Amino acid sequence: MREHRLAHAFTRVAKSTARISGRPVVFGLAVLVIVVWATSGPLFGFSDTWQLVINTGTTIVTFLMVFLIQNTQYRDTEALQIKLDELIRALDGAHNAMMALEELEDEQLEAIRKRYARLAEAARKHLEDDLRGNDEALG
Repeated sequence: MREHRLAHAFTRVAKSTARISGRPVVFGLAVLVIVVWATSGPLFGFSDTWQLVINTGTTIVTFLMVFLIQNTQYRDTEALQIKLDELIRALDGAHNAMMALEELEDEQLEAIRKRYARLAEAARKHLEDDLRGNDEALG
């Protein structure tokens, strides 16, 4: 139960942070921080500590954002896969075996990809033949 609450809290924080950090005002604030830091250089004599402040700050933000971005991408990808699976399931003539392909091993995916590549190539050849036939008929 505690793990579920923790995961739920993380998801809420990740969603909020992703939503907020993607806004123009946040980018503006980041630029402002850099400008303030850069203009304060002479005041601090461009010291090692002055440089360390921005290096440490940006490293920490980058480190944390990697996890938030990964979480957001994972959640979006999962939702997209579910939506695609539902479309496959709902369409007459679609192969339900195509659902949840992301769960297959790389070799299995490659075999399916090659099969569909062959089907696409055959369809393009058929289209070219049709177009050539129409061009010849038009004379």
